[in-house]
Amino acid sequence: MQTPSFWDKSGKSIKNAQELPWNFPEQKQGVLSIIGGNSGSFSTEIRIAEHLQKSFPFIKSIKNLFPDSLKKQLPSLENLEFFESTESGSFKRSLDFRNSLSGSNFALFLGDFSKNSETALAVADVIKSSPETPILLTRDTIDLIQNEAESFISRENLTIVASMVQLQNLFRALYYPKVLLLSQPLLPVLETLHKFTLSFPVSILTFHEENIVCANSGKIVTIPISETNFSPIGLWSGELASNISVFRMINPNLPLESLLAGVLTSK
Repeated sequence: MQTPSFWDKSGKSIKNAQELPWNFPEQKQGVLSIIGGNSGSFSTEIRIAEHLQKSFPFIKSIKNLFPDSLKKQLPSLENLEFFESTESGSFKRSLDFRNSLSGSNFALFLGDFSKNSETALAVADVIKSSPETPILLTRDTIDLIQNEAESFISRENLTIVASMVQLQNLFRALYYPKVLLLSQPLLPVLETLHKFTLSFPVSILTFHEENIVCANSGKIVTIPISETNFSPIGLWSGELASNISVFRMINPNLPLESLLAGVLTSK
């Protein structure tokens, strides 16, 4: 069977992708905000901030946005901002939280949100109220706000790093006519992502049949996970999503290349 023209099996046709991991700014630039955590879980958000500071020292500022239920647990760390929390210890809708991304050049919604409708509305409210800020959604953020997806899926500068199950549920919530199934062979999945990313201005990274799949504007690139340093579980630790966030921030016009650079940086 002939390979469809939209599918690149190696990423070699994406010329800039190989160069981005080595083409960092000489001067510090950009404010990257990490949004996530609740009163019982916040270690991933701290770990990823430390990873970014160590791996990408050219970033001017890395901020953690937390619910104020964590104030007593995190009193001495720098670059923290706190916002009103729910009784369960996660984010609550507020004017301050809605406007929290106004000074950010990129926003990484890393997850660890409490699973409640109030937090889902609060997070969706921030996304909808910050149309100029590029964002990346990953981990349980996608599960939390999938029912609000119709309100933000058409925004520009949106990146989603998600498992196949999460994408399946997201497509269902959007009433998208094409179905994603875990039992499908690779090609039908790629055809669906090809059509979806032609319909919506979103960049997607997922994993299927031992391949990391990157999609944007109808173009698909697959990289066998065996050619990377990732494990299937490691894809969702937050590190890959944070790498992609950096490349998206400093290369706003290279969405597909930034997805690939995020993968290649960890090789």
